[in-house]
Amino acid sequence: MASGPLQSPGSNIVRLVPAKAIIVTNLIASNKCAEPFVITDGRQSPAAASIMRGTQRLMRSLGCSSVTELPLVNGRRADIVCLAADGSIHIIEVKSCVADFRADQKWQDYLDYCDSFYFAVDANMPEGVIPGDSGLIVADSYAACILREAPVTKANGARRRVTLLAFARCAADRLHNLADPGATQNF
Repeated sequence: MASGPLQSPGSNIVRLVPAKAIIVTNLIASNKCAEPFVITDGRQSPAAASIMRGTQRLMRSLGCSSVTELPLVNGRRADIVCLAADGSIHIIEVKSCVADFRADQKWQDYLDYCDSFYFAVDANMPEGVIPGDSGLIVADSYAACILREAPVTKANGARRRVTLLAFARCAADRLHNLADPGATQNF
């Protein structure tokens, strides 16, 4: 497979060190690290959460920052939104099974808010179910690989700006909530 914009040069599989959970370490006043804690929002099935975790690890290894469950201005909530170092925006829709894919056709509402669109699935998903005009990522809890690159279609300037602002605000708000869990949340 040829190397594409999100693939590691010379390889389409990224292997990562397994861990028990996505963790964030809470720093305490003495500058010592407290016990890590797991970040969850309860929206995903265990299968979808595993796919999401492996996909985020892949995107991180490719130099992208990501935010999950990002509300877009059209009222939709994207499963994973990634921001690459070059400023490109990638939206990834997680599908845990064929029934999940067939029951949910809102993914087309994300296309105007990204430069490329991917589906992330587990290894049991038949490849032919996923539309050929989108990218395809296969993932488990520990790693993922890009099976098919997504076509690049640049988002228009206004939508790009609003998506970047939503990404930045969401990331900053989540970081603040981790640093100060007792703070007022109006989000």
